[in-house]
Amino acid sequence: MSQDSATATEAARKLTGRRRREVVAVLLFSGGPIFESSIPLSVFGIDRQDAGVPRYRLLVCGGEEGPLRTTGGLELTAPYGLEAISRAGTVVVPAWRSITSPPPAEALDALRRAHEEGARIVGLCTGAFVLAAAGLLDGRPATTHWMYAPTLAKRYPSVHVDPRELFVDDGDVLTSAGTAAGIDLCLHIVRTDHGTEAAGALARRLVVPPRRSGGQERYLDRSLPEEIGSDPLAEVVAWALEHLHEQFDVETLAARAYMSRRTFDRRFRSLTGSAPLQWLITQRVLQAQRLLETSDYSVDEVAGRCGFRSPVALRGHFRRQLGSSPAAYRAAYRARRPQGVAESAATVVETTVPSQGPPPGRRGTPVSAAPVAMAASVGPGEHSLPGPDAFVPGRPALPGQRSAP
Repeated sequence: MSQDSATATEAARKLTGRRRREVVAVLLFSGGPIFESSIPLSVFGIDRQDAGVPRYRLLVCGGEEGPLRTTGGLELTAPYGLEAISRAGTVVVPAWRSITSPPPAEALDALRRAHEEGARIVGLCTGAFVLAAAGLLDGRPATTHWMYAPTLAKRYPSVHVDPRELFVDDGDVLTSAGTAAGIDLCLHIVRTDHGTEAAGALARRLVVPPRRSGGQERYLDRSLPEEIGSDPLAEVVAWALEHLHEQFDVETLAARAYMSRRTFDRRFRSLTGSAPLQWLITQRVLQAQRLLETSDYSVDEVAGRCGFRSPVALRGHFRRQLGSSPAAYRAAYRARRPQGVAESAATVVETTVPSQGPPPGRRGTPVSAAPVAMAASVGPGEHSLPGPDAFVPGRPALPGQRSAP
């Protein structure tokens, strides 16, 4: 789902100097994953005018001295250097090589100058860290791969990080989540520049959906962010995850942390990149998702076992986050899964949801502590596209994604 927070006028700022809107510069660095790097090269660098896709001019620029080493030990030589960015109306930064290392100062200067002169700046996946290091995300909404959203929020507290979005369009600065979301954002740019028909024609050539609905919720892992482990809040967060079946609120968590609600909200957001109330609701919905996949509990029982005060509350939050009612989600999930697969996967780890006591005659399947069944825990460059049967006509599609605007 995209977040279009700027008006069309703001998105089309006047370019200065020699910059041209149809010229796209892709900024590559040594150590960058080749998959993410290849996405903008394929979208903007191949002439598909015969299919009705307007042509862009691609400039592949080295962000540092080459040769550039990438995935698998390959070496690349970029035909242009940083000076070529001065002609681009769009500058794309694919996934950055390491969220712990600072980008080259010369590259950051080039990005700032391009933005000041009206260029549209795009960060794919962890490329958002490069944009943040350049100061281009200060005070703006942004997203990145869900695994690294907490780190981005903690390192750059002035950035409004939303780990739920597939991509965020803030007019002249755009960011995306993992690999597949990079394709979504590039298609969005084509749609913005040339309309729905052009984006649809390109999507058909790439054999991908022209516009994916939903966000990153279905991929979120309930594990703690890496950097929270040694923080005093880690114990409180761990307690919350272990007691999702109980009804408690953020005030309860703040009290367990011996903090005021205001201080707790600030500290929690700095560590996780999310407001504590939204995080808690998301975790309860994820728990409900697991129970719907791996047990025979009714929707009312699932609501109680996930700490919702009523089934109505579960249905409302579930639909807002996953774009489907709980009953429809379970039906579609079971239609897609061979009988018995979910049960065998769920019993691999014999960790059960704390029980409120199943009613007579009804037995729940033990729930795995693993992430949501439809997503693996992956790093940047490892997000996979839907399976080959995901778009077969007539086959039930798994819900769990909101409709894009």
